[in-house]
Amino acid sequence: MTASHAVTAPSLAATQRRIWMLAWPIMLSNITVPLLGLADSAVLAHLPDPQHLGAVAIGAQLFTLLLWSFGFLRMGTTALTSRAAGAELPVQVIQSLQHSLWLVIPVCLLVMAVALIALPWLLPLMGGSDSVQSGAAEYLSIRLLSAPAVLAQYALTGWFIGLGNTRIPLLILTLVNSLNAALDYTFVFHLGMTSDGVALGSVLADYSGLAAALYFARRYGLTSLGARPPLASLRPLLRINRHLFVRTLCLLLVFAFFTAQGARMGELMLAANALLITALLLISSALDGFAHATESLTGHSLGQSDAPLLRRTLILTAANMLLLASLLTLMLWLTGPYLLSLMTNQPELLPQLQRYQHYLFWLPLVGVASYWLDGVFIGAQASAAMRNAMLAAALLVFLPVWWLTREWGNDGLWLAFCAFLIGRALFAVNTFLTLWRHPQNFM
Repeated sequence: MTASHAVTAPSLAATQRRIWMLAWPIMLSNITVPLLGLADSAVLAHLPDPQHLGAVAIGAQLFTLLLWSFGFLRMGTTALTSRAAGAELPVQVIQSLQHSLWLVIPVCLLVMAVALIALPWLLPLMGGSDSVQSGAAEYLSIRLLSAPAVLAQYALTGWFIGLGNTRIPLLILTLVNSLNAALDYTFVFHLGMTSDGVALGSVLADYSGLAAALYFARRYGLTSLGARPPLASLRPLLRINRHLFVRTLCLLLVFAFFTAQGARMGELMLAANALLITALLLISSALDGFAHATESLTGHSLGQSDAPLLRRTLILTAANMLLLASLLTLMLWLTGPYLLSLMTNQPELLPQLQRYQHYLFWLPLVGVASYWLDGVFIGAQASAAMRNAMLAAALLVFLPVWWLTREWGNDGLWLAFCAFLIGRALFAVNTFLTLWRHPQNFM
């Protein structure tokens, strides 16, 4: 018994250290993401005409929404890379990145096609004066030039996470955000540009980030893009990404429906819900550190065909995420009034936030299981299960609960959203139990 403990204890400690080494750079990286928009807003907020700030706010939101739909490039690359790295297959590790970068080309063409068709229709729905709409259109026409760089960075970030090196994405994001702030200042205050200068600064920063990511990838063995792969070799990546695309699209539609229903209740309710959802995204960004660590370590464990290591990874990542979610809930309860006053100083809006603040406080605990299971399933390449759980939660939980509680107004809407997060986890339990009991089925 003593000998067994002597072997097990260091393994647990080593796994725990590995989880934290993977998680903290991702947490820090996610915190830096809002800084890009903050730098843009801070520069334009010092101009006498507020229309430029409104134009960039609308344009940046639409750009993020469009590109986020193709975030499967990161998740799919992580899934394949972590498995190949765990199995110590260096050729497949490099190929997983090469194939993802080749896939960026058709995805980029699709992004441009969607932008040309959808943005003229979506822009008027975002509101604003004619001058704001015109500025947003100009911003997007320039900002979309960075789509290839952003999509390629998705693939490269997923590759580094799959390798188990999360510090490189942190370095790249720090470079992008710092350079973006410096270019914003230069273009606006020294060259007399406005929203077009902010867009141009973001484009140059994104391509600089791509150059840095490719430099680090070269140090890890990427010497070229390689020959165009045959379709047969792309099928594993296409299969995973197909499921992840449907899953992401379903999630975006739930958020869009949530926003639309809030808008039907008036501008104050729309604004309050938007601020609370923004806070939710920050919460999920914090939890994503452990979720990404789960992706990488789950894939490595399955690649090594090491069932004990897999179970140890699942237990420790779940415990870490639950602990962090509990701390976030406690922090939100203790700092709630101060946090809400930081969100807004409008006397009409603040009471609405206070009315629904308890939903925000409980969201870390409500959503932690679904976030963790996403990480588990990406590492296990169980993307079909992720897709099915998302669709089932949206169609069988979110919409029915909203319909039954619609007379409760915004309370019913938030209850439906919380039920949706719980439903995502419940519909994934069966696949998780199969992974736990029969990990060889996923190896």
